[in-house]
Amino acid sequence: MSGSSTILLIIIVAYFLLLLGIAFYTSRGSNNDSFFIGNRKSNWMLVAFGMIGTSLSGVTFISVPGTVGKMTGGMYPFGGFEYYMMVVGFFLGYFIVAGVLLPLYYRMNLTSIYTYLGNRFNTEAHKIGSVFFIISRSIGATARLYLVVNVLQIFLLESMGVPFWLTSAILLLMVLLYTFEGGVKTIVITDTLQTTFMIVSLLACIIFILQHLQLDFGSAFAELRDRDYTRILNLDVNSKTFFLKTILGGMFITIAMTGLDQEMMQKNISVDNVKNARKNMISFSFILLVVNLIFLFLGGLLYLYAIKNGAAYTADGFVLADAAHNVMGDDLFPSLSLQGYFPLGISIIFIIGLISALFPSADGALTAVTSSFCVDLLKLPEDSTLTEKQKKRKRMRIHLVFTVLFFILIMIFKSINNKSIVYLIMEVAGYTYGPLLGLFAFGILTRRQIHKKYAIGTVTLLAPVLTFLINYLVSRYSTYQIGVELIIINGLITFGLLHAVSGKAIVKSLS
Repeated sequence: MSGSSTILLIIIVAYFLLLLGIAFYTSRGSNNDSFFIGNRKSNWMLVAFGMIGTSLSGVTFISVPGTVGKMTGGMYPFGGFEYYMMVVGFFLGYFIVAGVLLPLYYRMNLTSIYTYLGNRFNTEAHKIGSVFFIISRSIGATARLYLVVNVLQIFLLESMGVPFWLTSAILLLMVLLYTFEGGVKTIVITDTLQTTFMIVSLLACIIFILQHLQLDFGSAFAELRDRDYTRILNLDVNSKTFFLKTILGGMFITIAMTGLDQEMMQKNISVDNVKNARKNMISFSFILLVVNLIFLFLGGLLYLYAIKNGAAYTADGFVLADAAHNVMGDDLFPSLSLQGYFPLGISIIFIIGLISALFPSADGALTAVTSSFCVDLLKLPEDSTLTEKQKKRKRMRIHLVFTVLFFILIMIFKSINNKSIVYLIMEVAGYTYGPLLGLFAFGILTRRQIHKKYAIGTVTLLAPVLTFLINYLVSRYSTYQIGVELIIINGLITFGLLHAVSGKAIVKSLS
């Protein structure tokens, strides 16, 4: 083991011990209410800042900068700053979440947002909403987690003979240990810390590269523009990243992956009142606009830095001077940081940023799927046959089971080994969050009721299948390529099918 590798491992262990100390402090006197909704005492400013880390995660830290240098005809859907149009869509979506969904959740005093579906429709809808969330969040979180684990494995641990499965198991054990007791109460604090480290790492890397290249912000941006790295608008209607459908897709992805997602809303509804929760959401949306732009700027700088150090575009992709493999996409930032292109100090900063991106992806997701399973499917808080201690023990066992499930999913992603995880996550979200989007939209926008048994279950299973068929047929028999608008198509199909199986009986509106 080299001296630099030893130092990087020490940094990782020290970081984890810091998280464990925070967990120990925040979990004192905690109960199930602390775990599920933080006793509704979370500070809105901390929640807003910490949500940045949850939303960005390893995907933004590694994958988004890698999208900047796309070659014409390459495998990466985004190129230049095209991804920013999706961020603009995210921004618009947060206002809809703040204006429509948050007031609804607070008015109903929800612990789980899927309780709304049970009250609006029936128990079947409540459970289906929870199941789709658990599937969606488990896949999304483990895809993000896989990305970071894979980087640590390839660039740090593989040379030591540590197998991938052991790296994954140890990191998941770390997450399990510091979320076991405190839940949301702990995560609000740890996510704030991790967001701080991530942003500091981002800025430090930018400053180093600018100094090394002897550029200021203005001259760096000019050089990026000359290389067509700052292109924002894709005007090709048939492209997956045509700017209008990217904006619309981003907006509905935010509505679904934030507003209809128990993990994200669990933190929001842990704030004491709806006014502060909305402040949190709006503040967070503006910060995200700025931070994503900085990540794209970093991506451009990484390509400039690599080119200045001998990298070049070849038939195999974007290849570093002393390597024969393609480092475009998710491999670029780790390759430069951990293979001797950056000095040790920047490598340490990169590792701190990387693990700061790792833990918010896993801790909140693990807590949220545990909460949803306990509250929505088992009705654990309402079970009068169990004592508080027995409920806590049962909740901990479920927490452990989901940790094992996360491990299995990471191993599946390892076998898939997709090199551009950011787009894969968005595409999967189109299939898994689409039924949630259609179900909530139908409940809020109409007053029709569904009385037929298993009708909602049938619809929410059929809609993704039809969406897949449409996507396949369009891509096969036309030049048009469906991109992130997939979630809109899925939601509309769900909405239409629900309307077809519903009755005209007027129900009291809950929205």
